[in-house]
Amino acid sequence: MEVTISETALVAPSTPPFDHGHVLPLSHLDNDPNLHVTFRYVRAYIAKPSSPSSDPFHTISSALSSALVHYYPLAGTLRRRHDHRLELFCSAGQGVRLIQATVNRMLESLSYLDDPDSDFVEQLSPAVDPDEGLLNPCVLQVTKFDCGGYTLGAAIHHALCDGMGATQFFNVMAQLARGETSLLAVPVWDRAILLGPRDPPRVEAPIHEFLSLDRGFSPYKQSIGSVVRKCFNVKDGNLERFKGELLEHSGMKFTTFEALGAFIWRAKVKASEIPSDEIVKFAYSINMRKLVKPALPTGYWGNGCVAMYVKLIAKELVEKPLWETAEKIRKSKSNATDEYVRSFIDFQELHRGEGITAGKGVTGFTDWRHLGHSTVDFGWGGPVTVLPLSRNILGSVEPCFLLPYSSASVGEKDGFKVLVTLRETAMAAFKKEMDKFSSLEFGLC
Repeated sequence: MEVTISETALVAPSTPPFDHGHVLPLSHLDNDPNLHVTFRYVRAYIAKPSSPSSDPFHTISSALSSALVHYYPLAGTLRRRHDHRLELFCSAGQGVRLIQATVNRMLESLSYLDDPDSDFVEQLSPAVDPDEGLLNPCVLQVTKFDCGGYTLGAAIHHALCDGMGATQFFNVMAQLARGETSLLAVPVWDRAILLGPRDPPRVEAPIHEFLSLDRGFSPYKQSIGSVVRKCFNVKDGNLERFKGELLEHSGMKFTTFEALGAFIWRAKVKASEIPSDEIVKFAYSINMRKLVKPALPTGYWGNGCVAMYVKLIAKELVEKPLWETAEKIRKSKSNATDEYVRSFIDFQELHRGEGITAGKGVTGFTDWRHLGHSTVDFGWGGPVTVLPLSRNILGSVEPCFLLPYSSASVGEKDGFKVLVTLRETAMAAFKKEMDKFSSLEFGLC
């Protein structure tokens, strides 16, 4: 089963947004080395009786052209400055590549992409190498299925925006596609001003506990062998039972992210047979748009999340009670302050070019269950499935995503799914750990 590409169009802003070439500076969060990757994901849309009769490629192309009047930096070119930081160059005639493709299958026959194990899903989003990611930081792909449904795949360089910023842009596109003229959010740039370093820069939060300097190490180039991706189902009843047992052992209530994150982190490290004396890290992002003082404006669409970490020795993680690990994840949230964000920014200012890294052994966790992806409605209704395809996030090459089931799935939707990327040699052992979770054999101690 292959996707056939029929056209690649360069979509420019419908009205020139400027009359001379210029450079836009990025924030220090945009320039976090861990974000110098292209993030790929896909949204799936089904045809409905009330769906518009127009071609989705034409509709999205037109909406993209109109939206780029307001979000023209997505058509720019990223380039490196003398100090190794990225900046964005914008000139007349630039546009966003939009790929038109088809596939001779029905979305229903593919379970609406609810099970992403197949390599087929990789063909639904543009494949962009690192150099092309700088030249074309935003590339989109519309793939039409025989059933009338379609997918919108995206490959967006993370230095331009995070998931919330990208969703803001897609929501504006969707508004324009539906004929609305009043934008929900007026885009705000001002990145170097709003999230620039202090004068003088200073690091007063515990950044040094998690980040170090190593010019010779690149997290996304580390070799761990072949990696595979697999989805696991988490049922509500099992999860509540698990959290209840954690409460019984510790006297503390934990969120789903804290409790399940602790279980999966331990299972991954155990299955991968990480040396017992090696440092391992649990990494996740916190939205700091309202945490910083002053809060970022509503229309700010740059990177507005900051990385948080939990650090343990592998032996400790595997042997200590799970509730203690969950508690460490919970306590790490207390670092989410304005001072932590400002210190993170200042650390980037002081040490850029010195190889800022969280090191190896990082597992990135992202919760996509409540990010509002379903609001992106181009006239066919919101997407029934939103699926991340990237394997490089937060300095991790083995990420984990918490995802909702497809809204088009048949039958009762009990719980949610966990999409895990893991070295191939460890997946069988990891599956056994997840089977224990399903069998209520949590191994809390």
